Amino acid sequence: MPAEFEPIQKIWMVWPYRADNWRQQAAPAQKSYADVALAINRFCEVGILVNPDDYQSCRNSLPADIDVISMPSNDAWHRDTVPTFLINDKGELRACDWTFNAWGGDYDGLYSPWDDDDKLAERLCDHLDIKRYRTDDFVMEGGAFHVDGEGTVLTTRMCLLSPGRNPHLTEDQIEDKLKAYLNVQKVLWIDDGIDPDETTGHIDDIACFARPGEVVCLFTDDPKHPFYEATQKAYEQLSNMTDAKGRRLKVHKLCCTKQTVTLPENYDIEQSDDAKARHTGDVCIASYANFLICNEAIIVPQYDDENDSLAIEQLEKVFPQHQVVGVRTKEIVFGGGNIHCITQQQPKSSIKSTRIKI
Repeated sequence: MPAEFEPIQKIWMVWPYRADNWRQQAAPAQKSYADVALAINRFCEVGILVNPDDYQSCRNSLPADIDVISMPSNDAWHRDTVPTFLINDKGELRACDWTFNAWGGDYDGLYSPWDDDDKLAERLCDHLDIKRYRTDDFVMEGGAFHVDGEGTVLTTRMCLLSPGRNPHLTEDQIEDKLKAYLNVQKVLWIDDGIDPDETTGHIDDIACFARPGEVVCLFTDDPKHPFYEATQKAYEQLSNMTDAKGRRLKVHKLCCTKQTVTLPENYDIEQSDDAKARHTGDVCIASYANFLICNEAIIVPQYDDENDSLAIEQLEKVFPQHQVVGVRTKEIVFGGGNIHCITQQQPKSSIKSTRIKI
């Protein structure tokens, strides 16, 4: 699997619409999604999948050079629902179609039903005419791992060992699955993520590869910050790890927000029995580590926080050849994720795939 920092052909997204997750019938979230899409579109192609009923309003919100495709979904977390794109040894584009159960299924999933989201990977692969590899016996999401493109994958035990995903599999068996599907040789486990109540600890909120042998890790020295314990522990664990090539990881610290981001007063969503309840004062998973590497750019969340500019400065030092672009995304984090969560990269392939029915 190519790393995110390798050449990208296209970024895929899904248009938000759920009134029981996004306030004001998702209008503010749609504006933020559009802002993210416009920022990305400066550096690569963008494609957006949208529920058929919302196609025209989505199309009217975006310039003509952003593709808009009608395709049903249950929500708008594209990192986790569309395929993980791969390049095989012939240079052909392929895809891994993970089983999706809304981050925990009937045990502790965030919404129900999730059948359309579980079908998104198959439908997009059919649209693109590429072969996919379905994992009917393995629940997984794109935000649960990062790869370095040289044989190493990074993940968390909190996520992949959670009882709502694969309770029938041991840690060793999960490692075997990751190695087989992603063509990696070493799995690096940190214990915890920062979001036990959303995605059960996705790695993309706390750490990611900047390049082979180097990792960015969310970090704070403030013991009162809700992410303090998880980030301190992750930094310590990562600093003592070696990758598949035997390199000891170089770990770059990335600041947390100065102030804890919480749901505002009168967050007027339509509470329902089909989705996680959200209430004023809930802690949001506002992480600067949930950025997207997109060719020559880093697209990073901004929260109207005094550390917004510091996060950009720190990322500019880690990625001196990239343009670091901040996008205000509080409306997205209010719904449970951020820029990396709502995007999925399609790597550049040297060979155009022919249609293969499986």
